[in-house]
Amino acid sequence: MKDTIGKHVIAELWDCNVNKLNDVGLMERIFVDAALKAGAEIREVAFHKFAPFGVSGVVIISESHLTIHSFPEHGYASVDVYTCGNIIDPNIATEYIAQALESKSCDRVILSRGMGSIKTQDSQKVY
Repeated sequence: MKDTIGKHVIAELWDCNVNKLNDVGLMERIFVDAALKAGAEIREVAFHKFAPFGVSGVVIISESHLTIHSFPEHGYASVDVYTCGNIIDPNIATEYIAQALESKSCDRVILSRGMGSIKTQDSQKVY
């Protein structure tokens, strides 16, 4: 069971920079940089720009993944950062993403994964 243990951060980012939320190239760079800052090993990257607006993307890391779906028309981004093991801290990547998108409101929930029944470890309004 020890090999399945992970942390999953689910973040709600509000009042973000609308232009950044709609820039697929920038979003990809932000997420790659977030993974690297957290010390993750990147395996694959896929991002898609929707018309007329919005971006979805995933950075697959050896330790699991980082994902986003943005809603520029609402200044909102839905972000997941999931890391297995105890080496990579998903909060580092999440905080980097929130700052890079200039989020004025960040709520997050941290879930322990691979430990049996899902229980929230922490739910907090970060800012």
